[in-house]
Amino acid sequence: MMDGGVSVIASSCGHDLTPSVMRAVGSRVEAQGRHITVYVCRSQSAQLLGDVARSGRLAVVFSQPSSHKTVQLKTRGARLREAREDDVPVLQRYLRGMERELTLIGFGPVYARAMLAHRLEDVVAIEFAPELAFDQTPGPKAGQPIAGRS
Repeated sequence: MMDGGVSVIASSCGHDLTPSVMRAVGSRVEAQGRHITVYVCRSQSAQLLGDVARSGRLAVVFSQPSSHKTVQLKTRGARLREAREDDVPVLQRYLRGMERELTLIGFGPVYARAMLAHRLEDVVAIEFAPELAFDQTPGPKAGQPIAGRS
């Protein structure tokens, strides 16, 4: 579910627990979900990136717009790196998935392209191994740990 056509929101908090939140412009799920990379624009994410750099704390929500199926992953070991040329196909694949998914709910590809517009030199990759996972799909199981992940 997290591999394509999902909205990705990344969040962290400062030492005073003030939250920082940003929409990701891409994501990559590897090793059966044991290694995740989310991509954000530096120009829009200064507070989030600072919080992650200081604490390593990160919560990421993956939500499928057409079904509202949602998963939240948490870690205390996130790492930042600059986006690279080999990330471009990942970012393009993410955009195509979001174009398809948003078309299903009445928003065309132009909307997805505007929402996820970025320049590679402005993109920062946040890499992490999930420590906790929760079902956040609206309904009676929202907030429940996902077996084997938390």
